[in-house]
Amino acid sequence: MQKSSELYALDIGGASFVKACGGPCTEGCVTLARIADDAWALGDSKRPEAQPLRFTTEELDAAGIDPARFGLNA
Repeated sequence: MQKSSELYALDIGGASFVKACGGPCTEGCVTLARIADDAWALGDSKRPEAQPLRFTTEELDAAGIDPARFGLNA
């Protein structure tokens, strides 16, 4: 598993974020991108200026976030 400092050292400049919404996309939409083999960036579409949070696949799973819901493979 990667350490938090390693996750935040990864460049996400070319990452392709995919949006998933819990309801109407005017409410709460999150974006997710794979940034390495075991690393993900999770953002907020309503706050694009905010730096995305970074997680390992294990951490996403523990939080109940399934990349498949975004059309991504874990």
